[in-house]
Amino acid sequence: MSPRGFFTPFGSVLASLAQRYGLGTKLLEHKLHQHWEVYAGDAVAAHTRPDTIRFKKLYLLVENSVWLQQLTFLKPALIERINASAGHTVVSDIVLRVGDVALPFERENVATATVPAERPAATDPSDEARSQAAAYAEAVTDPDLRTRLAQVIAQALSTPQRPPEREPQTPPH
Repeated sequence: MSPRGFFTPFGSVLASLAQRYGLGTKLLEHKLHQHWEVYAGDAVAAHTRPDTIRFKKLYLLVENSVWLQQLTFLKPALIERINASAGHTVVSDIVLRVGDVALPFERENVATATVPAERPAATDPSDEARSQAAAYAEAVTDPDLRTRLAQVIAQALSTPQRPPEREPQTPPH
């Protein structure tokens, strides 16, 4: 037996395992997340993000309704590129939804840049609020988390609450 026939290429083994265990779609989904610019082009990729593939439908997040409208015309070309890359029909339709197209690590960077880490306390919590907060947080097993949670609850209990605005009552007919 020749060595070429005896050994199976590693890539084909992985492809076979992915197909056997139904991971082909998940692998393509991951590939779309990693290389979306290649499939969609830089301009479209800057305003969209693939979300998930379910039942041969690619769910695509779009920045706003203008891009959603534009992508309705680009669906066939995107589907063709994705299926050509996979080697068979993996996506038969694209479902467009307006949503947050920032990647998770981008959202975290934006959140930490715009929200202060520690807000100044308006008033110091009373001893009663602290003890009540400690009682609420006592079920938490992590001591650092329990302490921080008790502080947040005590601060919330000490903050004066505005009464909710009432909706106008309509007279019965």
